Amino acid sequence: MVSHIARAQGFPGRTVTIVVPYPAGGPVDAVARLLVPGMTGDLGQTVVVDNRGGGSGAIGSMAVMRAEPDGHTLVLGTNQTHATNQSLIKSATYDAAKDFTPVAGIADIPHVLVVRRELPADNINALVALAKSKPGDLTYGSTGNGSASHLAAELFKTRAGVDLLHVPFRGAAPMTTELLAGRVDVSFATLPSVVSYIDAGVLRALAVASPRRAARLPNVPTLAEAGIAGVEADAWFALFAPAKTPAPAIDRLHRAVAVALGSAAVREAIAKQGMTLNVRAPAAVAAWLPGEVQKWAGVIKTAGVVVE
Repeated sequence: MVSHIARAQGFPGRTVTIVVPYPAGGPVDAVARLLVPGMTGDLGQTVVVDNRGGGSGAIGSMAVMRAEPDGHTLVLGTNQTHATNQSLIKSATYDAAKDFTPVAGIADIPHVLVVRRELPADNINALVALAKSKPGDLTYGSTGNGSASHLAAELFKTRAGVDLLHVPFRGAAPMTTELLAGRVDVSFATLPSVVSYIDAGVLRALAVASPRRAARLPNVPTLAEAGIAGVEADAWFALFAPAKTPAPAIDRLHRAVAVALGSAAVREAIAKQGMTLNVRAPAAVAAWLPGEVQKWAGVIKTAGVVVE
């Protein structure tokens, strides 16, 4: 039998497939397709995208978990697939840290705390005071039960000591519509989904739930700067291979990703989508990921979030 290490010495020997565990057309799909030209050129083998949606990203992720660990099948994972699913989705029978080998961190998407224009709160302190004066009266919209925006708001509630009423929607578009109409008070929304409304002055951005300010909103403070520490809730993208993929293959893939993301056109495209490039080495992702899983497991347990 030929060992995985021996196979990796001739890597890649055929087409490399990046499984996107979501339907075509979304932000994860867009990032994967931005990687393809640069990786193809650097690896000398065709790189293709395979969309396998379903199960909140769990179906595609599990398919890669079960794939031959030779580096030819990868998954573009997210904070949902590789941080929260194992605490939320019973059918997600995988351990994000143990069943996958990181290839590279790719990019982050800031969540921004926005409020409807008429809400009498111009900053975080005012919002917290308003919420404490009316416990359970203010509503916050999310992109769905168990979504990143839902969990970010639950983390904020705990850290700020406020009670807000959850109103889940099926995605960012209907949630934003209700915010604009003034029927929902607050939301943690991904920056790309609301930045045009912030620019137009029809939604008000109070803070970003990130470790640093968003380049696109340089005048908007982080929640920590605004006095609410411990609410860092960036959405993120990272490339993973199955566990036990040989180190030489992982290293080769990481170099190809770095080449792809070194393209000025790719970097510009990522920035235009409101994402922040965050290229991380495999070891850095591996060291960080267990803490991310544990953090959100705690939020899910404390808030009693259940996804049917």
